Amino acid sequence: MRFLVVKRRTIIIAVIAAVLLAAAVTGVYCTGAAAIYNNVSPKKVPIYSVETEEKVVALTFDAAWGADKTLGLLDTIESKDARATFFLVSFWAEKYGDELKKLAASDRIEIGTHSATHPYMSKLDKKAISLELSTSKSLIESISGRKVELFRPPYGDYSDALIDEATAQGLHTIQWDVDSLDWKGLSKEEIASRVVGGVRNGSIVLMHNDGKHTLEALPAIIDGLRAKGFTFKTVGELIYKDNYIIDHTGRQIRST
Repeated sequence: MRFLVVKRRTIIIAVIAAVLLAAAVTGVYCTGAAAIYNNVSPKKVPIYSVETEEKVVALTFDAAWGADKTLGLLDTIESKDARATFFLVSFWAEKYGDELKKLAASDRIEIGTHSATHPYMSKLDKKAISLELSTSKSLIESISGRKVELFRPPYGDYSDALIDEATAQGLHTIQWDVDSLDWKGLSKEEIASRVVGGVRNGSIVLMHNDGKHTLEALPAIIDGLRAKGFTFKTVGELIYKDNYIIDHTGRQIRST
């Protein structure tokens, strides 16, 4: 009799374990590792790069503080027949309005917003997020005379709420898949090596307008990428505006 009780208890435990395992597997499939395995992120993701057969790359510069090298970057981009996107913080755009107007006057430059005050935006509530986006977009447009359709989160920090609000305001949220690390004070050779060696088709490169050696590195970056067969587009020219998905790595893929 004792044997039968023990056996029955063992069977019951086994059934319960099987049920719990099935529930866990189902949950993972819907929201966790299996979702990533199936190339779908369980969370909203910005655009880090673009799936394309073209050997094309987007150079980007974040501008939040100094401006001494900005016009030098512009001159290099124009003289070397490249293209680039600048993401501007409101207080930078307001302080350096002349530089912004010169950037906006170039048909080789695209302008996006980098927020109003450069906060960690995932820590803000919906109202504060909306204000950061709307005020920065409006200010940059009023000074530049150019429509703003791109947004890069400060520090690369984002949330589902941020992406939703950016989309509601007509903004594509943009990250990067190649980091120059120019803000660390790397030499021009190190910066150029990181960028040229790290790029693939559809890459978005992160640089900064006030990086210590960014201006010196830019000619080698453009020449090195061109020698590898790459051409240049602004982010707005590179990304898909409709009929796309974004995988768990942030790579934007054309859907059919």
